[in-house]
Amino acid sequence: MTGQEIREALDRARVLPSKQLGQNFLTDPNMARWIVSQLEISAEDTVVEVGPGTGSLTEHVLGKAKRVILVEFDARLVAELRERFRDRDDVEVHHADGAKFDRRTLFKHRPVKFLGNLPYSSGGAIMKNMLCRPHPFSRAVIMLQKEVIDRLSAQPGVKDYGILSLRMQVDWEITSLRVVPPEAFYPRPSIDSAVAVLTPRNEDGEPTFDLHLFDELVRRGFSQRRKQLGKQLPDSPPWREVAEKLGWPATTRGEELNLAKWIELTREYDTHPLKDKPQKDEEIFDVVDDNDVPIGTATRAEVHAKKLVHRAVHVFVLNRNGDLYLQKRSRLKDMSPGVWDSSVSGHLDAGEDYFQAAIRELGEEIGITANAEDLEHITTVKPSAETGWEHVHVFLTRHNGAVKFPAAEIESMMPFPIPEIKAWIAASPEDFSPAFRLIFCGSDL
Repeated sequence: MTGQEIREALDRARVLPSKQLGQNFLTDPNMARWIVSQLEISAEDTVVEVGPGTGSLTEHVLGKAKRVILVEFDARLVAELRERFRDRDDVEVHHADGAKFDRRTLFKHRPVKFLGNLPYSSGGAIMKNMLCRPHPFSRAVIMLQKEVIDRLSAQPGVKDYGILSLRMQVDWEITSLRVVPPEAFYPRPSIDSAVAVLTPRNEDGEPTFDLHLFDELVRRGFSQRRKQLGKQLPDSPPWREVAEKLGWPATTRGEELNLAKWIELTREYDTHPLKDKPQKDEEIFDVVDDNDVPIGTATRAEVHAKKLVHRAVHVFVLNRNGDLYLQKRSRLKDMSPGVWDSSVSGHLDAGEDYFQAAIRELGEEIGITANAEDLEHITTVKPSAETGWEHVHVFLTRHNGAVKFPAAEIESMMPFPIPEIKAWIAASPEDFSPAFRLIFCGSDL
């Protein structure tokens, strides 16, 4: 769209650009075309664009992606976009705040890519909501004021490096591509903008770590950026012991540590007993027959290697809204790594019953204290290749508080509405463990 076409669209929508809403509309069609090209759209992609405005970027996405989802805050522009794209069944227009939009509705559309000429006033909040783990996106292209893009990609030793840098870099490789001058917008902002491409960070070979603890330590470490870390971190373990173990000076400041060192620091402050144990190969399980009668014992490693029939539990945890917590399994797990699974699942130890195992796993995996009265037994599943040759008993419980999980076992957790899970499984069954698909689809949820 040319500058004249954008002004006409704004006139039709009766929109006077708002500085408070950070509305600066891109008027350079060549720049718009180039920005969209950096998204590397394929025919199977869904593109989610936040802040489409008059659609100057959108028009270069149409026909390239399978689906286009537009999220616009200004109701007048929403009406204009809906009228413009009323004859297209591949475009959805949502009247919503990108900082509050429910990204859980996007997982069923994977593969998904993110595009945004983000408002100066709320770009940080939008990125926090849409692009922080867990998210469905495989690539993102964003435009923001240059000073924010500089902060996103900053490294230790420069003043732009801080909390925002680390919060985004923990999930993304961020590359600043080019500066966009004020004259490319209507109305003209007083500062330069910049475009960056975000690609998922490669974590292969990297130890797992607690993301929530990482975020807490980063906030502490930069709360007064010139102060030494020892004066800002938790009292236990003692900072001097941590610094000595890592080989760092006791005078180290947060602004001196790169991402890898912040991850090291996080692991030192993680007190979870299972932080390094995705599974225990030496665990002893009961080996059972097809009728679930014990016929012997074997180690976890033997049970899986020889495909011996054994026992397991899955627990569905619902929150107050009736949403089901799903866990994304750690990439270190020996079975179904990196896919989504039940809220809690685990094997029975030798001599343990199903209720005991469910209660133990709730505590070990997500920090929930429960007893038998808190659990509803909802179904049983016979051994099969999908279950990993397990007799599975499935329980349901409710929980409205926080969850805490060992990073070696679980990468992330999120409660999802039941209809969204059903639609997601139908669209991308490979995103889930075979056991979860079998159990969930056979349940009455």
